[in-house]
Formats: sequence, C-alpha cells, structure tokens
Amino acid sequence: MGMPASDRLGFDLHLADQELLAAKRTAVEPAGLTVPQYAALFVLAENAGISGAALARACHVTPQAMAVQLRHLTDRGLVERAPHRWHRNVLETRLTDSGRAALELADDRAGFIEEALQAEFTPAERDQLRHLLARATAALRAAADDLG
Repeated sequence: MGMPASDRLGFDLHLADQELLAAKRTAVEPAGLTVPQYAALFVLAENAGISGAALARACHVTPQAMAVQLRHLTDRGLVERAPHRWHRNVLETRLTDSGRAALELADDRAGFIEEALQAEFTPAERDQLRHLLARATAALRAAADDLG
C-alpha cells in the first residue's frame, strides 16, 4: 500500500461529508423526508415545472434515482407531475401545498445546520474553504480523467 491512511485527504473529506449528511438527515426527518427528497423539493421550489431529467442533473443524481424519488414524492402527495403543454413527452414537476409545507419545515431545520457550520468560520475562512474545496474537486476530476 502506498499512502498511509493518516495522509489521505479523501478520508477527511469523506468524514466531513458523512457528518453533514447525518446532521441533515436529523434535520429533515421530522418533515418525513430523506435528504435526497429534501434536495429535490428544495430545487423544485426554485424551478417549478422542471423535468425529471433536469431535476436529476440539479441534484447530482442519475435520472433513474430521481425517478424513484419522484415516484415516492408523488405517491405521498408532495409533488405533482403533468405533461408539458407543448412537449407531451416531458412531465413537468411542481410542489403541492403539502410539499411546500414539508419543505418549509425541513429547510428551517436544515438551515440551522448550515448556520452552525457557517458560524465556525470567519467570512475570509469560508471563502478560503470554498476555494480549497473547488481546487480539490478539480484535482479529483483531473486524476479520474487521467486514469480513464
């Protein structure tokens, strides 16, 4: 084995990601949502009428995974889907009143998590962290491209 575990930044990134997901899971659970469902409702609130494929791209999941999420959300009455008036093959997706209520509860609690995270850093540190994470993302993408 090449690099020892203690030197692998990927472990640190993974740990932070897992803690964020766990905190968000705790935040959105009282609204009866999972984190992926919350993400979908959050994007839908800003993009009424978006297609399932576009919603999948915005949420960084596969179209198949989004189709499953949308089926659950539709079955629970949180979203509604209807054919686009000009493009009958495209289903537009919109929040229902129940979906908006669930999103508001979940987002109030998820916002608390985000505010707690923000409070740990000065504005300059937040900018620096975002810059460093963008560099990490670019480095990971380039390394994966080099292997492919």
